[in-house]
Amino acid sequence: QVQLAESGGGLVQAGGSLRLSCAASRRTFSSNAMGWFRQHPGKERQFVAAISASGDSTFVTDSVKGRFTIFRDNAKSTVYLQMNSLKPEDTAVYYCASRDSETWRGIYEYWGQGTQVTVSS
Repeated sequence: QVQLAESGGGLVQAGGSLRLSCAASRRTFSSNAMGWFRQHPGKERQFVAAISASGDSTFVTDSVKGRFTIFRDNAKSTVYLQMNSLKPEDTAVYYCASRDSETWRGIYEYWGQGTQVTVSS
């Protein structure tokens, strides 16, 4: 059974930084692409960032490009989302997700419970 546990969310002022972590209980973690999604209240879940199994390919959505960075530590079975220059519109619940593939494009089968990020103006 795959379990994903996010941490690192919280309340921060605009312009501040947060680092989200997602610890995965997968024996095959180093063979699985990982992603971060977010959901604003009343809106659909948005694809924010993703990283291939090896870490050599990444994706970051345009609205956070230059501010957010995704990276992973396969030895720790953990993926991170470094969020800098945060804006109030980044306020959302952030979800970690994993898929049964090395590439980040496609459907994500496994999801964490989410962590709240709130950016005050």
